[in-house]
Amino acid sequence: MSLELALPEGRVARVDAELHSVLTMGMAVIEGITVGSSASVRPAINDLTMELRSRYADRLPSEIPPLQEARTLYKSVGIQPTRTRPSSEALLRRVLKGGDLYAINNAVDVCNLASLEFLLPIGLYDLAKINGDVTMRLGREGDEYPGIRKGEVHLTGRLGLFDDEGPFGSPTSDSLRTCVDESTHTLLVAIMATATYAHEAMRAHTDRFVELAVAHCGGHGACVGLLCVEDPSGSV
Repeated sequence: MSLELALPEGRVARVDAELHSVLTMGMAVIEGITVGSSASVRPAINDLTMELRSRYADRLPSEIPPLQEARTLYKSVGIQPTRTRPSSEALLRRVLKGGDLYAINNAVDVCNLASLEFLLPIGLYDLAKINGDVTMRLGREGDEYPGIRKGEVHLTGRLGLFDDEGPFGSPTSDSLRTCVDESTHTLLVAIMATATYAHEAMRAHTDRFVELAVAHCGGHGACVGLLCVEDPSGSV
């Protein structure tokens, strides 16, 4: 396992040393995609939505075991998850309240499908809009960005993804600057969990995301890897 991953064009994704004992991140680059209608993804989202409503009906988020992974990740860096919710929990809460997920496009809908399937926060970015290397670190005073369909996302003391221009993503909300739209041809995907999350499970999630993206958006997985410390058990 490694805390760095080689990206296309000689770039690197890395986890800051301060987070080595905190975070496991599955990351993939998917090239050659076509962003368009989400029609092919909607049946799978609808099926999973019905399954989740049946499985977790009348339960509070604190009573849903898979949600605790992202909540623990937030607590490990001093974030109260009942005040700032992981994106996966926000999606599940909407589903359980009877709301439908917005149909955005095939790539974003694949991300929402995978986040509901894994119940982990997933960042989805247009790699062409990211400048230089990618670093996951804690935000500093003044680190913020315009979110997608919302105001400023403040990252002071919070987990964030940064490039040469500044912050562009987090487990809570992605940025408008690097959002995926119909001009996107290369995706960068980041799946986030605690440092103790099983590596085999995270690798399976990352492979599954690539499988879903290729099935609904075309293209191919250019690189896939884990950014994490060695498993305490020694397994990979």
